[in-house]
Amino acid sequence: MAGTAGTPGTPRVLRAMNDRAALDLLLEHGPLSRTRIGKLTGLSKPTASQLLARLEAAGLVLAGGTTEGRPGPGAQLYEVNPAAAYAAGIDVTPDRVLAAVADVTGRTVGRHELPTPGRRPAVPVVQQVTDALDGAVKAAGLARGDVHRLVVGTPGAFDPGTGRLRYASHLPGWHSPALLDELAAALPMPVEYENDVNLAAVAEQRLGAARGHEDFVLLWNQEGLGAALVLGGRLHRGWTGGAGEVGFLPVPGAPLVRKVSRTGSGGFQELAGSQALPRLARELGVAEVPPGPYTEAAAALVARAARAGSDDEPHRRLLQTYATRLATGLASLVSVLDPELVVLSGTSLTAGGEALRDLVRDELEELAASRPRLAVGDVREHPVLRGALESALATTRDEVFDTSR
Repeated sequence: MAGTAGTPGTPRVLRAMNDRAALDLLLEHGPLSRTRIGKLTGLSKPTASQLLARLEAAGLVLAGGTTEGRPGPGAQLYEVNPAAAYAAGIDVTPDRVLAAVADVTGRTVGRHELPTPGRRPAVPVVQQVTDALDGAVKAAGLARGDVHRLVVGTPGAFDPGTGRLRYASHLPGWHSPALLDELAAALPMPVEYENDVNLAAVAEQRLGAARGHEDFVLLWNQEGLGAALVLGGRLHRGWTGGAGEVGFLPVPGAPLVRKVSRTGSGGFQELAGSQALPRLARELGVAEVPPGPYTEAAAALVARAARAGSDDEPHRRLLQTYATRLATGLASLVSVLDPELVVLSGTSLTAGGEALRDLVRDELEELAASRPRLAVGDVREHPVLRGALESALATTRDEVFDTSR
């Protein structure tokens, strides 16, 4: 029936479209005056005034300071109300659960890290998640019920048919078929689950090296080797959520790995994963291989190799060999997907910076017919967590900023 909420072209829907356009501009640019909002949206001054009054009454914008530096009285500035909604993200690894809460503007207001060492979790997974979330919520000065939506990032992916976590045998306690139902019962807000590498790609697309790109591949190398595939602006997850599990890819230069679901590894992982770098460094004559967890050792080795001078042959060979191994697997992705951009992310890649990127690019030009641009990831601090927050915020804003209801 004409005139009902949601009918295209009705005054209510048109007002809601203008409201959302103004809110997005305030998120992008920060505080703006009524005149500036009118110019950016194309609305008249009276209409812009009505819009701002409507949004202020709805609790979505606040009147803040005034413009300065011009003759006469300053114009009133408006900004998105940070407390209009909150969203949360969680990044899960075998060693810890890291949670954060952001206000609707995207500012992180609380964070908490819960260590989870050991092959058998001492605390059930549901309690791990709730404890980590409650710690972040408490740090933000909020209550659990204040969180509008939660996105959880894990290795692997939850099979949409069975609800079981696949491709992540190294994550203890997360493989119960009842886990998602138990988490839903324990948490008061809607919860979404996403692959960790996919969330790193979300962070790069929203905030980093992939901004403005509709087709790109993000290659991740940290605890594991994986990829995120963004096609036409959307994440490609595959039938079971396993798209991008490139660590299982058979590649030249590595023995053929069989029964990969049991081993949790594959040819590309064995050839170029972080765990291969300390061993490779020793084989190439690197004198000092850092001790400690292989992810940290790999990042330190790559960073040192990227800074190596012409007289440091072992480290130079390490970086070149690593680049060749990475390009060997990337060539298959590039040949099939023909992406516009490849983003190198995860500590074992970002530690190499432009030096590693240039070597991978040169090798890839020899191995693949297409020529994607290569970039080092820009989101360096907890990219998976940042992607979880960005994903949760996107849906939260769609819901909270919809004034047509």
